[in-house]
Amino acid sequence: MEPVLFYGVPQGCSFGSIVALEWLGQPYRLARINMPEDMQSDLYARFNPVRETPVLLLENGLSLSESAAILSNIAARAPDRLGYPAGSVEHERLNQMLAFLNTTFFAAFSPLWAAYEMAENPPVQRVLRDQGRALVAKAHAQLDAMLEGRDWLVGSRRSVADAYLSGLARWAQYHKAVDQAAYPNLSRLLRKLDSDPAVIFARAIEAGEQPQGSGSFRGHVTLEELLPKLAA
Repeated sequence: MEPVLFYGVPQGCSFGSIVALEWLGQPYRLARINMPEDMQSDLYARFNPVRETPVLLLENGLSLSESAAILSNIAARAPDRLGYPAGSVEHERLNQMLAFLNTTFFAAFSPLWAAYEMAENPPVQRVLRDQGRALVAKAHAQLDAMLEGRDWLVGSRRSVADAYLSGLARWAQYHKAVDQAAYPNLSRLLRKLDSDPAVIFARAIEAGEQPQGSGSFRGHVTLEELLPKLAA
C-alpha cells in the first residue's frame, strides 16, 4: 500500500507534510486525526507511543514520527526536486533549515499554545502571550535574515523545508502574534506559498473538503484499517 500520513486537525504542523506529498507527486493516503482526542486513544498509541502527529506509515509497515524525519523521508524520494544529494552543501543546508524550523521557529509558538489553554487564568495567559509574541518576532527576524537574496529557504528551488514552513507560519496569524508584512523576505516567500496549489489543497483537506489536488492523493483511511499494516 502507499505511504499513509496521519495528520492532525485543527492547525496541525502535519500540514507541511501534506504539501510535501503533493509536491512529490507519488501515490499516498491520509488518516485524519482529531487533536487531542484521537491521539489519546490506545489505538493511536500503537502507531506513535508519543501520541503526537504527524506520523508516516511507510510501505514496509514502519511507523515514522517527527516532522523532520518525515520530511527527510519525502525528500529522499525525489532528491532532484524536494531535497538534495547526500553530501552536497545544499543537503547540509536543508538539514540545518529543517532543524531550525523544527526547534527555534516551532518552539517560539509554545507559550502561545499554552496560553490557548489558559482561558481560566487571564493573568498567566497575558504573560504567556507576551512571551510568545516576543519569541515569534525574534524567530521571524532570524528567518527573514536567512532569506536575504534567496527565493526559497534552501538554494534556488523549493524543498521540503518550504513545505514545512507553509504549515508553521500560519500560526502567526492564528495567534495574532506578529505582522508578517514587517519581514519582507519572509513575507514574499509566504505569499508565494499561500497561492501554491498544494498549499490550497492542504487547507481544503484540513477543512474536511474533497479537493482534487495533484491526483496523487488516494483517499482517507482509518486507524482500524491500518492496524494490520503496522510492522511488529
